[in-house]
Amino acid sequence: MEQLGKTLLILGLVTALIGGLLMVSGKLPWLGKLPGDIVFERKNFTFYFPIATSIVISVVLSLIFWFLGRK
Repeated sequence: MEQLGKTLLILGLVTALIGGLLMVSGKLPWLGKLPGDIVFERKNFTFYFPIATSIVISVVLSLIFWFLGRK
């Protein structure tokens, strides 16, 4: 039961962190508009695929989880 409690606590903290990042992400003008993000705009259709933003977020999260895994 102790391990389950630790897991639920960590999941709760991660969820709160993601929620906080989503609240702040609207205030970061560069997020989602990096060079390498693909945008096709037509008269009544827009396709957006944030490749560069996804890579940056992946690298940052990988470094965070690597650092936390070392402890």
